[in-house]
Amino acid sequence: MTEQQPEPDRTPQPNPIIAEPATPTACQRDYADAADVRERLGWKDGR
Repeated sequence: MTEQQPEPDRTPQPNPIIAEPATPTACQRDYADAADVRERLGWKDGR
């Protein structure tokens, strides 16, 4: 018979997305940080 695996840790973990408030400055920073992703996807930044 195989050995029983231990239960996974189900302790809630902090969520960094929820922890940071959605301020205009934070949103602008996120948008600027994703410029390379939009370019790779071929998005035209609202044009």
